[in-house]
Amino acid sequence: MLDRIIRLSIENRLIVVVLSALILVVGTLVALRMPVDVLPDLTAPTVTIMTEAQGMAPEELETLVTMPVESAVNGATGVRRVRSYTVAGLSTVWVEFTWGTDIYRARQVVNEKMQGLAASLPAGVMPTLTPISSIMGEVMYIGLTSDRHSPMELKETADFAVRRRLLAVPGVSQVVVLGGEKRQYQVELDPLGLASFGISVGEVLEAVRGNNENFAAGIMKSGGQDYLIRGVGRYQTADDLGRVVVSTRNGIPVLVRDIARVAVGSAVRVGDASVDTKPGILISVAKHPETNTLTLTGLLDGKLAEIRKGLPAGMELRGDIFRQSDFIQRAMDNIRKVLVEGAVLVVAIIFLFLGSMRTTFISIVAMPLSLIFAIFTLRLFDISINTMTLGGMAIAIGVIVDDAIIDVENVYRRLRENGAKPEARREPAGKVIFDASKEIRSSIVNATLIIVLVFLPLFFLSGVEGRLLKPLGISYMVSIGASLLVALTVTPALCSYLLPRARFLDRHDEGRVFTWLQNAYGPVLNLALTRQNLVMGLAAAAFILSLVPLSLAGRSFLPPFNEGSLTITLATPPGTSLEQSVDIAARVETLVKGHPNVTLTARRTGRGDLDEHGKPPNASEIEAQLDLKGRTLEEVIGELRHLTGGIPGTIVSFGQPISHRIDHMMSGTAANIAIKIYGPELFRLRSVAQDIQRTIAGVPGLEDLSVEQQVDVPQLRVIPDREAMARYNLSVSAVAEAVETATAGTVVTRTLEKDRTYEVMVRFPDEARAAGISVAGILVDAPDGVKVPLAAVAQVTSAKGPNAISRENVQRKIVVQANVSGRDLRSVFEEARGRIEAGVKLPEGYFIEYGGQFESEAEATRMIGLLSLVSFLFIGLVLYLEFRSFRDVGIVMVNLPLAFIGGILAVFITGGVINVSTLVGFITLFGIAVRNGILLVSHYRHLMVEGLQLAEAVDRGSRERLRPVVMTALAAGLALIPFAVAAHKPGNEILSPLAIVILGGLLSSTVLNMVVLPSLYRRFGRG
Repeated sequence: MLDRIIRLSIENRLIVVVLSALILVVGTLVALRMPVDVLPDLTAPTVTIMTEAQGMAPEELETLVTMPVESAVNGATGVRRVRSYTVAGLSTVWVEFTWGTDIYRARQVVNEKMQGLAASLPAGVMPTLTPISSIMGEVMYIGLTSDRHSPMELKETADFAVRRRLLAVPGVSQVVVLGGEKRQYQVELDPLGLASFGISVGEVLEAVRGNNENFAAGIMKSGGQDYLIRGVGRYQTADDLGRVVVSTRNGIPVLVRDIARVAVGSAVRVGDASVDTKPGILISVAKHPETNTLTLTGLLDGKLAEIRKGLPAGMELRGDIFRQSDFIQRAMDNIRKVLVEGAVLVVAIIFLFLGSMRTTFISIVAMPLSLIFAIFTLRLFDISINTMTLGGMAIAIGVIVDDAIIDVENVYRRLRENGAKPEARREPAGKVIFDASKEIRSSIVNATLIIVLVFLPLFFLSGVEGRLLKPLGISYMVSIGASLLVALTVTPALCSYLLPRARFLDRHDEGRVFTWLQNAYGPVLNLALTRQNLVMGLAAAAFILSLVPLSLAGRSFLPPFNEGSLTITLATPPGTSLEQSVDIAARVETLVKGHPNVTLTARRTGRGDLDEHGKPPNASEIEAQLDLKGRTLEEVIGELRHLTGGIPGTIVSFGQPISHRIDHMMSGTAANIAIKIYGPELFRLRSVAQDIQRTIAGVPGLEDLSVEQQVDVPQLRVIPDREAMARYNLSVSAVAEAVETATAGTVVTRTLEKDRTYEVMVRFPDEARAAGISVAGILVDAPDGVKVPLAAVAQVTSAKGPNAISRENVQRKIVVQANVSGRDLRSVFEEARGRIEAGVKLPEGYFIEYGGQFESEAEATRMIGLLSLVSFLFIGLVLYLEFRSFRDVGIVMVNLPLAFIGGILAVFITGGVINVSTLVGFITLFGIAVRNGILLVSHYRHLMVEGLQLAEAVDRGSRERLRPVVMTALAAGLALIPFAVAAHKPGNEILSPLAIVILGGLLSSTVLNMVVLPSLYRRFGRG
């Protein structure tokens, strides 16, 4: 079958060449229209359920809302983890589904569960699903500042002029506005005025609620015209509110303005923001999971340009604070650059060894054609062009020409041999080309099949590692497979066009480079063949010694990114007011902005409206853009840690935007290591967490160590006296409404101003709410019209309660978290876990789980290791089908330890840390190494079939295969040098460790392969 394909390609060479050109043109057009992103879609299918219950304490909300919601969704099909976070008045539950679950199906499942739950929840409490987005989907932060407008004006503009228009951009899932002051109509009750008129809070609420209504009264016909009768009774101004009648005393109406101050003011703030240390608004834009980041960013930039034209004079809208697209663009530019540089090096190597533009051209045609095939495949499977797919093509760039090189070199050599024969014995050029291609056909087919087989473990990885590496494996395998197809069709066709009449075939020299290489290799080969035991002994010793750096190597999941920006998280003690938290965070932001390598900062404290990833008032995040100016990221972070480390009571930790989000998605905690303690009682959880923090505090490499801030904060508790309430025929709900209005305030209704709506809030003034006695003096409406002071029917006391409750998989939990710096992740984790197991005794019913990147690293290592063994069995089967000899299979497989020697030494020299990229590098390396072994052994066997004895076949075969083996190894290796050199640049971080392993392994396997394998075959091969 394959022989027929080769023959047809030669006979129909014009058709093959024209089709190849057409594929190149169409493929280029397709490539230019392909979506581009920085990483494959890492978004775990997550449905977020938010429930607001104003006035509920965390422990009450946990029992009445969070736990029922968790129980309802926990057993749903496809759910892998349920997390929740409950604070006063707000419950947030994250339902994480297994990778690959359709997000719409997941939401449907959760929606159905919520429908059955509604009846068991407290009255008026309704869980809602947030829009489809994730923490990985935040594509842009937009800043709005002004030197002449108030915070309230900024907030209004952000809510109504910016947010609404951004939500209309296709692909935008959520827009969260944080900072500024929210405009609100406020009715501030005067406690003394209420008492003097004997009016209760309930009466005021009813009056304000009942006097804000538009109504329709049908249609009136007059003169052949229909007139809609429409009543306009909604509040238009604060004065309208003030004139509302609450009650009548002695025939005189008591108006709202008689017992309250009515004004337009600022709602209670739950968040604050700044841009470059200046107070302002921060707007977070999240995308739909299926939306391309670069495309959406372009649309957002266009929309922002439109919005700027309509902003009030003095307002500045900035879209350069945080942009995923910037990192994507830098990463893709860097990868394209190293891909081109690698291709240039490959072309140079081919030309140096073959010494002809024609042979070089035929060989390198495989490069664009194979990559175009890979792009077609990505398009077919709806996979974007990203760092991993481009990386797969980049590491394949030196390998995809190997099949063509081997074919061209063999054709070139056979044509020269044919030309050296007497004219009467010469064969037609077409037959020589066919026979030469047929001769190496089996070798390249099986070698390519083996390279594909070693990549199979990547397709069984799950989680983040699977989402990262599968696109790389697809693009690499398709590129390699396409190169085989090109070598069997296009290469023979081009050879038949360009080589038969080429003048360089008449040359008698092999070129300077190859002549020098032959002269250097000859004595080494002779020595190896005469000192077989010595060669094999030294190779075995080298392999055994290489196990030493392997035992010393550290472990991590992914190499650190270089995103060009930092995410700095701050946490002051729970219970800290928003104002105090803002003051501390602003000081930290000023310190950070003052660093010479920081160019721009933006801060957000607390939460925004509808913010599913919002923080409590004591927590802040600072985004800092960097210009490293030749310095390392670790140096800059170290200096910033020193700058910000002296603020008492404030926990400061450092990460990077995308890395920070990956950590959060993997473990629910924005840190490299998360130690989760589970148990029923909050105070014991805190105690165990503190013990763990003290125990592991001295572990080298552990940075930003902190305990999740779950503490008891002051509470003012109102405990109803049920006997006293019974005397006045009062219900708890009546008491609750009065207290809620007096303390937190109650949003009674909404006003309409053109196309904008504003809340109407009834509350007590700040100075009254600050005094506990005013709470005790609140008047409560009894059914018989009597006004009862709260102190007469309830006890008002001071107490403490939890500020927040965190749960996971229907268990309460608390987290000890830390980052890792200056040491590998696995060794830091192992030491920390060892100290915990030796030094921390857990109470009965409590247990620990460890989360973070090391979880994925361990799972990926286990899966790759296990499935690699299966791949090696298949490789052995392919080799056996090729050689029909277990002895030859064993000899070829010796290349694996030979490649391992250089690979592990390269890892040790460049930092000594093995990560998932390193493991993929070894997989790739082993496939290439086996290919070189096949080339040698198959040629030995071919020569023996032609009549040579074993010794002569090994000697001649090694010399004849020197050029293709060295060329293919140098092509594969040199193509990766740009990755290794530019390891610190964005986009290259994941691929650089992979390139380093392949480079080191190719060096050892090629050198040793040409020495050790001939010695082994001379000793153990069969003649």
